Amino acid sequence: MNLELWKKIKKKQFAPVYLLHGTESFLIQETKELLVKYSIEEEEKDFNLSVFDLEETPVEIALADAETLPFMGEKRLVILQNPNFLTSDRNKEKVEHNVSVLENYLKSPAPFTILVFTAPYEKLDERKKIVKQLKANAEILTVNTLSEKDLHSWITSRATQNGVTISPSAIQELLQVAGTNLMNITQEIDKMSLYLGVGGNDEITEETVKLLVARSLEQNIFSLIDKVVNRKLDEALRIFYDLLQNNEEPIKILSLLATQFRLIFHVKELSRQGYGQQQMAGNLKVHPFRVKLASGQANLFSQEELLNIINQLAEADYEMKNGKKDKQLILELFIMQLAK
Repeated sequence: MNLELWKKIKKKQFAPVYLLHGTESFLIQETKELLVKYSIEEEEKDFNLSVFDLEETPVEIALADAETLPFMGEKRLVILQNPNFLTSDRNKEKVEHNVSVLENYLKSPAPFTILVFTAPYEKLDERKKIVKQLKANAEILTVNTLSEKDLHSWITSRATQNGVTISPSAIQELLQVAGTNLMNITQEIDKMSLYLGVGGNDEITEETVKLLVARSLEQNIFSLIDKVVNRKLDEALRIFYDLLQNNEEPIKILSLLATQFRLIFHVKELSRQGYGQQQMAGNLKVHPFRVKLASGQANLFSQEELLNIINQLAEADYEMKNGKKDKQLILELFIMQLAK
C-alpha cells in the first residue's frame, strides 16, 4: 500500500496523471476523495470537476474536457472510471474508444489538469501499448487485497489519523470480530476513536474492541464453529439463538456454515499439497486472514470428517428447501451432531 502517494496529495504535490487500479474499491474511493479535497476548492467543483464513465463515454470526449482551461481556479480534475480498454476483456466495451488520442495526450498532458483513471480490475493487459505508456507516465496506486501485514499498517495509520493509537492485540481482535472489509474496519475505528475522545483515553485496546465492535454475521459463524469444535455447545447455541433473535434467516446461516466448512476443507487439502497461506488465498480468492483462521480450524478435523459435514449440510439444505422439518430444528440438530 503506497501511503507516500497520499502524503504528496495532502501536500498538494500533484501528478498530471494518476492510475488507480485494483480490486480494493474502498482505497480507490479514498484516494479519489483526497484528490477532490486537496485539488479543487469547494466553490469550484461545479466548474472544474468532471467525472466520466468510460463504459458510456468515449475517452476522446473526456480528454477534450481535460484540455479545457479551468474556470475560476488553478486546476481542473477529470476522473475517468472503468477504462476497460486497459484490460484484456473486450466483452464489456459498449463504446468505441480512440485510444490514439489518449496516447498523444500522455506525451504532453495539460499542465492545468489532473487526469485520474480508476480501474477496478485485478490485472491490466501489460501487452497493450497504452498500458505501458500509462505506467511510464502516470503516478500509480495498485490496491488489490491487502496482506495481513498491510492490514495491520492500514489500521494503525487510520487510528493515528484520528489522534489515537491501537494495540497489536486490539488489531487482532478487530480483524477477528469485524472481518477484513476496509469500509467496516474504518467505521469501527472511527467509532472507537470518538468513544475514546469522550472518555479522555488515547489508546484502542482489546477491551475497547470487545466493548464497542459488533461481530459481523460471517464472524459469528466462525465463532459458532469454533465453539462447537471445542465442545462448548452451550456457547455455540447461544450464538445461534442470538443470530435468530437478530432476524437472521436459518437458510442464510446454513449457507454461511457450508461456505466456511468448504473453505476449511479446501485449506486443509491445499495445505497437504504444500501450498502457503498466500498461495491458498490466491487460489481460493479469499483474504489471507480468512485462510489463516480456517487453517487453525482445519487442524481439528480429518478430511473424512469434513466431507461428512459438508454432506450433512447439503442434506440439511435439501430438508429446509423442501419444508420437511422446522428450519430452526434442522440447524439445532446439525450443531448438536457436530459437537459430538
